[in-house]
Amino acid sequence: MATGTYISVNLTHKQLEFLKLLDYHEIDIFTIDGIEKMIGKKVKDLNEILENLVQKELLARIEKGKYCRYNFKDHLVISNYLVDDGVIAYWSALNKHGLTEQFPNTVFVQTAKDKREKKVFGVSYKFIYVAKRKLIGYDIQGYGNHQFRMSDMEKTIVDCFDLPQYSGGYAELIRAFNSAKLDAKKMVKYCKAIKNIAATKRIAFLAELLQKPEFDVFLKYAKTILNERYNLFDAFGNDKGEHVNEWKLRLNISKENILEICNKQY
Repeated sequence: MATGTYISVNLTHKQLEFLKLLDYHEIDIFTIDGIEKMIGKKVKDLNEILENLVQKELLARIEKGKYCRYNFKDHLVISNYLVDDGVIAYWSALNKHGLTEQFPNTVFVQTAKDKREKKVFGVSYKFIYVAKRKLIGYDIQGYGNHQFRMSDMEKTIVDCFDLPQYSGGYAELIRAFNSAKLDAKKMVKYCKAIKNIAATKRIAFLAELLQKPEFDVFLKYAKTILNERYNLFDAFGNDKGEHVNEWKLRLNISKENILEICNKQY
């Protein structure tokens, strides 16, 4: 927004100077605790300035202590401000990686903090609580003040098998796994972090069935953690189907159906 526009809404000198600092440092989103460090100086009467700029609709309050430009609506960046350890994950990350054409109506954020689902500027955010050990395998996306954390492709796939209810549907997850070019060593690392044996068995079975290239290292790892308990291939499906002794799975989605989902032929 140009300085002339600022003046037209009857800004005080302090308010105008603060907006100029945001312009100079290209800051669109910030916390009240971090803004002075971002601009490199102390701001007298900061709370009052922020409150007045919100009233004049030049800033918007995301939640207590967190602000952005009034017209700033990047939901991925905002998600990382809602929880300071937040990572875009699950269905949202699948879509961002181009592994599903389905677009979730909710932004899924992985975090080790306990935070309730909330809506900001009309966008719903769902916070998936996980143990801190699971907060690995993410990249920094975006640039400057518009950066956000998002799980990399391998971690996204592993997370979705860990908690498939947030993946957008099991068939969609199977298609995503089939089409993704995955680093098997990273998959081993992330499966060790989630500590979900059933999820690891499902991934190994699929990798073998779909003939994922260079997945030998993952299959070897999966065999070292096998237990004697049989798990359903689709954890939310019916208790029926063929038993696969090698991976201790019950195929409540048949091999034929899996291949059909992936548009593969025998």
